[in-house]
Amino acid sequence: MSDMQKTLQEEVTLSGIGLHTGKEVKLTIKPAKENTGFVFVRTDLEGHPQVEADVNYVVATERGTTLEKLGVKITTCEHLLAALVGCDIDNAILEMDASEPPILDGSSKYFVEAIESVGVVDQNVAREYLVVKEVLTYSDPATGSEITIIPSDTYEVTTMVDFGTKVLGTQNATLKNISEFKDEISSARTFSFLHELEMLLDHGLIKGGDISNAIVYVDKDLTPETTEKLKKAFGKDNVSIRPNGILDNLNLNYPNEAARHKLLDVIGDLALAGVKIKGKVIANKPGHFVNTQFAKKLNRQWKLQKKKNVPDFDLTKEPVFDINGIMKLMPHRPPFLLIDKVLELSDSHVVGLKNVTMNEPFFVGHFPKEPVMPGVLQVEALAQTGGILVLASVPDPENYSTYFIKIDKVKFKRKVIPGDTLIFKIELIEPIRRGIVHMQGYGYVGDTVAVEAELMAQVAKNKVD
Repeated sequence: MSDMQKTLQEEVTLSGIGLHTGKEVKLTIKPAKENTGFVFVRTDLEGHPQVEADVNYVVATERGTTLEKLGVKITTCEHLLAALVGCDIDNAILEMDASEPPILDGSSKYFVEAIESVGVVDQNVAREYLVVKEVLTYSDPATGSEITIIPSDTYEVTTMVDFGTKVLGTQNATLKNISEFKDEISSARTFSFLHELEMLLDHGLIKGGDISNAIVYVDKDLTPETTEKLKKAFGKDNVSIRPNGILDNLNLNYPNEAARHKLLDVIGDLALAGVKIKGKVIANKPGHFVNTQFAKKLNRQWKLQKKKNVPDFDLTKEPVFDINGIMKLMPHRPPFLLIDKVLELSDSHVVGLKNVTMNEPFFVGHFPKEPVMPGVLQVEALAQTGGILVLASVPDPENYSTYFIKIDKVKFKRKVIPGDTLIFKIELIEPIRRGIVHMQGYGYVGDTVAVEAELMAQVAKNKVD
């Protein structure tokens, strides 16, 4: 699977009725450029205001997730967002001429089919991930709801639902990989209990409801009065209860359709975190409130991860270059060779590693009772890592050397001491021109930045005697 960002190949339009507003709405899903994310556009309002699919704009979670920005609302957005995530899309413009997307059959199925009808295309910017490295949890004592995420190489979701009713009982659903969303989750429809449906009808909160787009679990007696309400609301001559305890308006797609729909909601709500996720989500009794509160927690974690800019690396992987490979590229030799391994290498970045041990010669004279790696040597190690980025791109690296031209914006944020493992990440600020290399470098110990600097160097051919 490509790790580049994706969008739609061309735009696609669907029409229908909003579940809670009852308004006809035309939804057009359009391609969007890299790093756009999901952006709603209200074409029915002056100036076509935009509302980004951002968890910080969530203002209500009753019967669906509502976003609001500068007075402009988007309601019940979760089924559409789940479809976009399920189709592996990163960027899309969502134009609507009302506040609520069409409910269609109460699932994500028709959104997925519409997206697949126009196709998905790779873009030119690599995808970013929130990589979960520690267990995160959010719980709501009032409802007993809890969501936890644990480390995983892929995005997995498990939901467990228990509404304390005999008719529904306890259900579980699991999505092992987002690629299974279409077949396993997208056609799971929204559901309601009869007592909730009756209350919603009484309060005029389900104007676009159609008895074909929601599973209704009958958790109370179907009195003649309730029967008449339902017949009138849904324009049916008769309603009755099936042996499995649901109204006879539709057949279940899955025995655990309620749990699968709750999983669909979790995916849609967590899309509001604003980043692709690598982690396993375990949601017990999920709902829009707990989902969006957890999405806020993930969003904060993502912002912290971006701020630290910590590279995601696997120390157990075979290195790109070991110490012998490095010495073939670089003229430096111990004790002044300050890189032990190269973990990653591309045309525009390199990640290197140094194990800092008490045997380093500089510790003998640099605060021997409180040994600290000199800052100038940390910068030198950054520069050597950058030198590998440059020299690996030439066919005869042994005939070239890199020399400092400028060091700028140097910051030391943490002491580096014996026992630390320093990870260096160097990225080109601009393409190499006429042998001039402009780089941004970071050195990390764990998930903390120890040193950072902007470096400029010149690649020069060695003089031949």
